[in-house]
Amino acid sequence: MAKGLFDCSGKVTVVTGGNGGIGLGFAMGVARMGGDVAIWARNAEKNAKAKAELEAAGARKVIAYQVDVSEEGNIVEGYGRVMEDFGRVDCVFANSGAAPRYNSVFDMPAEHWYDFQKTALHGAFFTLREGARLMKARAEAGEKGGSLVACGSLSLFHGLPGKQEYAASKCAVAATIRCLAVELGEHGIRANVVAPGLIITPMMGDRGDAIAQAMGPAIPLKRTGYPADFEGIGAYLCSDASSFMTGETITIDGGYMVRP
Repeated sequence: MAKGLFDCSGKVTVVTGGNGGIGLGFAMGVARMGGDVAIWARNAEKNAKAKAELEAAGARKVIAYQVDVSEEGNIVEGYGRVMEDFGRVDCVFANSGAAPRYNSVFDMPAEHWYDFQKTALHGAFFTLREGARLMKARAEAGEKGGSLVACGSLSLFHGLPGKQEYAASKCAVAATIRCLAVELGEHGIRANVVAPGLIITPMMGDRGDAIAQAMGPAIPLKRTGYPADFEGIGAYLCSDASSFMTGETITIDGGYMVRP
């Protein structure tokens, strides 16, 4: 029986790119609500640090795996290891991505376009598909349910000069999520997108504070976002509290999309 509205105990959540930034924010929300967390990321040192933080926050069990989601085979193998260690998958946050590099479409080499999609689009698709496969099998065995979540961005709505590779991947994954919501609803599996606004992450380094000071005043809540702002939505989408929400795009942006 659930201990609270956002209770995640007994649920196993896979978070790609879960050792930092927004991914760690998602994972932390699940951890604080007593869930089990499987982190997939490439950096062993960051994985170990994130694992310790999630355990301290209240996660029942945390395992950090070195998984590169740019190849389908790595994803299939990663889920195999999760099933061996946890026995089930209840929630997936497809969060791994890459940062755009160019300021004009004319500067972007074809090689960069294709390489970018290996993680941002193809990696997200196969992560969601293989997670859904496990959830569907469990539903057919008599236990319906599951939550698939993709990390989008405000580029789903706004044009970004020179960021076509980034925006295209986010839009494609959002369309994939809507298709999954329709196809898998009969199994009690829901699928949603979280679209962050401007979020200050450790990846920004020393630039983070300057960006926050420059851009914060343009946001209705008068500040930029931080990974901790995703803990609540992470717990909500993992827990049964979101059992009737599917096919949605949820903006976490401090009100940026509705400003005058």
